[in-house]
Amino acid sequence: MVKEPGKSTLADKIDRLFHVVRRPDREPYSNEEAAKACREATGESFSTTYLWQLRTGRRTNPTKRHLEALAQFFGVPPAYFFDDEQSEKIAEELALLGALRDAGVRDLALRAVTLSADGLDTISDMIDAIARREAGRSGPKREA
Repeated sequence: MVKEPGKSTLADKIDRLFHVVRRPDREPYSNEEAAKACREATGESFSTTYLWQLRTGRRTNPTKRHLEALAQFFGVPPAYFFDDEQSEKIAEELALLGALRDAGVRDLALRAVTLSADGLDTISDMIDAIARREAGRSGPKREA
């Protein structure tokens, strides 16, 4: 199957959900956890192997009920799987929500809400400078 430029395959979309939507401990869900939840939601067969096949593109034609179960499990609308534009938007929103689960990021974002446009520009410049500095470091990152 040839992928059109700018288009995400079903496998890409499912795999992205596994990377972005995390368990409360911030670890990714396993295929087994997701398949079990989908089985329970649909009452139909939904094996770990089947989910792996969908996630890797080895199977490409799931039933509507399977996609609805995956959408329910990951907290996205079923349209995520059918509309590339909407799936991109939803993925960006999920990534932002994932970042906001980090207490430090959330605290920083909440404090920034009260800043002026100039203040936000200054903070943005500082973040860019720190990111460049950290990207240029060799060796392991230090943890705070």
